[in-house]
Amino acid sequence: MEKCIIPLGYQNKLSLFETEVSIKKVKDFFQQSLAYELNLTRISAPLFVSEASGLNDDLNGYERAVAFDIKTVPGNFAVIHSLAKWKRMALKKYEFPMHAGLYADMNAIRRDEDELDPLHSIYVDQWDWELIIKKEERNIDFLKKTVRKIFRSLQKTEEYINREYPRLNKKLPEDIFFITSQELENIYPDFTPKEREDAIAKKYKAVFISQIGKTLNSGIKHDGRAPDYDDWDLNGDLIVWYEPLQKAVELTSMGIRVSEESLIKQLEIAGASERKNLPFHKALLNKELPYTIGGGIGQSRICLFFLEKIHIGEVQASIWPKEMIEHYKKHGIKFL
Repeated sequence: MEKCIIPLGYQNKLSLFETEVSIKKVKDFFQQSLAYELNLTRISAPLFVSEASGLNDDLNGYERAVAFDIKTVPGNFAVIHSLAKWKRMALKKYEFPMHAGLYADMNAIRRDEDELDPLHSIYVDQWDWELIIKKEERNIDFLKKTVRKIFRSLQKTEEYINREYPRLNKKLPEDIFFITSQELENIYPDFTPKEREDAIAKKYKAVFISQIGKTLNSGIKHDGRAPDYDDWDLNGDLIVWYEPLQKAVELTSMGIRVSEESLIKQLEIAGASERKNLPFHKALLNKELPYTIGGGIGQSRICLFFLEKIHIGEVQASIWPKEMIEHYKKHGIKFL
């Protein structure tokens, strides 16, 4: 609860009804813009997968998926953490052409979220997207080019929603700043990773921190990443500075996906070489899957940012501690 600080003089700029209407406006506009910028087609996505498939995202490696059995189907099943691996299989299944891709609404339950606070919920809603690329495009320049396209969609969405609701403020800068996780540690060696994000985001307003998942010179990681979807040399997080909460907010995590070479390397580093025998990993190692770039873009995070809310519970329906709900209610802030 110590993180649930309500800024002095804070006033909700939208009523509860206006909030619901504006959430749809933000989501509709952004996904159409994103689809145009990246040449994506919307497809249906699963809520759960077979545990034996190896398709679920392991996140940091310790989070437990919500698992269950099915009366009429043998095996064990789990609610997805994300669609990072599934999307790559889907691109092949639907026979997408080069430089075309997909996006889908992804809904997840992350029961082991370390802390529920203004930015973190057990319910995760995001746009998962994936785009086919050439192997020779697996480089930092292509990654940056794609990041700028996503940032352009964010800028267009802000311009649109601010026209719809003139009481909202402009928050995004004209361009996005790029930095690696090691460069960030070099600048702020005595800060924690989250403190570094706050410092760099406050300075540049919008930042892409690349190379997430690698062990830094200090011996720690900036943040964890599963070893079998993002290439740790070619991925990153897009963060923005959010004035009402006085902190950096991650809007999207993305990256160029592992090749057969980087998959083997990262599985060895992570001590997870046994995964090579799972169906997804076998297909990748046999060069049966396309080379891709992809990511997940937080739907509630984007709505919170553009609609100038101070708690993600104002833009999504989830479960919160009773004392948290009461704390915000006393200040006239209502959760969905």
